[in-house]
Amino acid sequence: MTTFAVEFQDRYGVEDFPAERVSEAIRYVLAQHAVEEGSAITVVITSDDEVRRLNAQFRGVEAPTDILSFPAEPLPDEIEDEEAPYLGDLIIAYPYASRQAQEAGHALDDDLVLLAIHGTLHLLGYDHDNADNQEAMWAEQAEALAAAGISFDVPRFAFGDGGDS
Repeated sequence: MTTFAVEFQDRYGVEDFPAERVSEAIRYVLAQHAVEEGSAITVVITSDDEVRRLNAQFRGVEAPTDILSFPAEPLPDEIEDEEAPYLGDLIIAYPYASRQAQEAGHALDDDLVLLAIHGTLHLLGYDHDNADNQEAMWAEQAEALAAAGISFDVPRFAFGDGGDS
């Protein structure tokens, strides 16, 4: 079995975060994409305010969001040969995710698994910046959700006539 390192940092104080389910979903996505064994991801659980600050700083968007993905910088060649790659960080705004799940009528644990899958796909280079890219990413996401036993559909973004946003 392929192994990957998934580390959690809880900056919000969540007592019942579904770390095992989230880890399993991340590992599934990584295994489906032939990611090097031993590769690592960190999942940070935090506040809306911290995510709002990061979103403004790195994306120029003055608002919180459910998850941000920060791919790691490529490692220097001498380190790459010795260690499996660090893929990056997933930053989850726990209060935002909780409200979003409640509004959608989903179990919070299922939405957190969705966010982990979505964020991991971003770390692997997927995006939803146009209709074609969204289609590819949503197909991968749907497969991973099914593997995690989650059956709800994820809303798609609307794009203009040219297929670009």
